[in-house]
Amino acid sequence: MSKLTRWRRHAAALSVVALVLAACGNGEDADEPDAPDDDEEVVDDEPDDDVDEDDADEPDDAEEDAAPEEIETGLGITEEPCPEEVNPDNGCIYLGILSDLSEGPFAPLGVEIVAGQEDFWERVNQDGGIAGQFDVNVTEYTRDTLYDPQTHSSEYRSIEPDILALAQTLGTPPTEAILPDMDIDNVVGHPAGWWSGQQFSDQDQGLILDSGYSYCMEAQVGLDYVADEVADFDSVFVVGFPGDYGGDFNAGAEAWAEATGAEHLGFAETGTNALVGNQDAAVGAVLESGADVVGLAVGPAEAAEIVGGAVAEGFEGQFIGSVPTWNPGIMDSPAAPALEAAFLHIGPWEPFDGGSDAHAAMQDAMGGEMPANDGYTFGWIWSYPLLSVLENAAANGDLTREGVRAAAGETVVDYEGALPDRDYSLDGGEGAPRVAVVSRPNSEVDTQLEVLATDVTGETAEAFDYSEPCIVP
Repeated sequence: MSKLTRWRRHAAALSVVALVLAACGNGEDADEPDAPDDDEEVVDDEPDDDVDEDDADEPDDAEEDAAPEEIETGLGITEEPCPEEVNPDNGCIYLGILSDLSEGPFAPLGVEIVAGQEDFWERVNQDGGIAGQFDVNVTEYTRDTLYDPQTHSSEYRSIEPDILALAQTLGTPPTEAILPDMDIDNVVGHPAGWWSGQQFSDQDQGLILDSGYSYCMEAQVGLDYVADEVADFDSVFVVGFPGDYGGDFNAGAEAWAEATGAEHLGFAETGTNALVGNQDAAVGAVLESGADVVGLAVGPAEAAEIVGGAVAEGFEGQFIGSVPTWNPGIMDSPAAPALEAAFLHIGPWEPFDGGSDAHAAMQDAMGGEMPANDGYTFGWIWSYPLLSVLENAAANGDLTREGVRAAAGETVVDYEGALPDRDYSLDGGEGAPRVAVVSRPNSEVDTQLEVLATDVTGETAEAFDYSEPCIVP
């Protein structure tokens, strides 16, 4: 974007101030008109450089740059540049991050999700920022909420006055805890989770910019894949965390079983190891079920313990794991051989070493290094919707929270090939993806996860009547 003419906005909580123009060019005083040639006749109906507003239709010989349209701003945007400025003439958009960064079950993923988002927005800033006017900061208001809804809520309240939107809100139960406040505050956000309700505006109030399939659809795609590519089977059992994560995945498994005539043998709820100590009860439930296929909707440590324990006790069936069940660190555990033999991971996109333009960009940002886990990939890909929404809101001339919320319902997102384009004007199942990537643990590859198939769907998943959330809290 040309910087011959720069302008700045003063952000205030409830008001918008005038546009400030800084004219650049040949260094002459912009207020001083050019003098006409001595032999040039100046007539009344031909304006000179001192142009009246009514006569502005007749331009001077040197056509002036058009002033950019004003962009209204509000909370979460400052006139001053970001603390670690990239473009010193830009103002700053502050985005909040509420994640699991230390003691919760998804902390290893959460740390890398944040790293991926930081690098994503750094790339945006290096490219000139939003509308060439604002850089984006995602570090000033990052908070560790421990995957705890109460902590999540209190930390949201602490950062809310200073942010425009949430770059990340990790976990479905924590996000549900703050959704009523987000609605009142007009704060949109990226979820780090895949509850099916986040794809329906009557559940998420049009505030949650989800990416990829839902847990419910994930279970159906995964079970279709096993039936089509691994072996016919007659029964399925699910072990998962309670609530919208495990419950949504289990609802998908139930829907799949009903559609195919397979037997759904039940849902065993379990907690994090920090809460329940170990997964002995879950292992016992798997063995007692006698299921051919077991779906897991837990954390990585819990998944490794369940798979390793069940296989050691003689389980001969197949496990499929939801997105958050995977972390390459579990391949350093005693469960690694069992994971390689009996576990398939279902994901919404390829891991870090994928081949899309988005993957190439994140690989470039890492300078050829590998991230600690694919949380980095999640953070990068999850950031595309909010970028598109902010750009759309800026193009509409309204970067207030209300303007961003309105733009969220009319934005089409380009994921640079990591996912199909997503049209957020389509609600619920009409616009929800039904494709996945299926992988298996493999200690011989850099990511510890070997991709078996991309763009995977199945007959049951495609035929599913996705007219409402699979589970509503």
